[in-house]
Amino acid sequence: MGIEVSPTDRDARAQVLGRYEQRIAYYWKVSRRNSQAYKRTRYLLTILGALLTLISSLSSANFVTGGLAVAFAVLTPLLASGMAMIGGVSQAFQWGGAWSDSVVTAMRLEKERDRVAVTPSGDVDAVREMALIDDLVLAETQGFFQRLFGSGSAFSKAESPASVR
Repeated sequence: MGIEVSPTDRDARAQVLGRYEQRIAYYWKVSRRNSQAYKRTRYLLTILGALLTLISSLSSANFVTGGLAVAFAVLTPLLASGMAMIGGVSQAFQWGGAWSDSVVTAMRLEKERDRVAVTPSGDVDAVREMALIDDLVLAETQGFFQRLFGSGSAFSKAESPASVR
């Protein structure tokens, strides 16, 4: 996908608005996926935690004997290891943080898109607007990798051509 050189202010504004729409759609889509993954793992951990507590309590009860006692003795470590795996995957992918960051980024992009949409075509600085879109996306991307890996430098507005407003 290349950037076209627009001959008129109206075309440049349309191109900027189109780019905003693409990025906004992407962040809302990612937000939904992260929200679903976060909620599923939270529900699953809650249910498995309750089952683990119940089964481990029942397995130590004197009235549970025979095959049921064996089943409970096997299920207890299986549930615990399942919880550890789900918790580890959830921690590794940071779905809760990714969900909130993508929502915030989508809303910031919407705010800027709305500003451009009400600005007269002749007053839109397309180069600056494209740089602002890139800066917002870059800030979210850097935050994501920093949260995930603990690496990367913090985004500085001083580095941004769009911050010279």
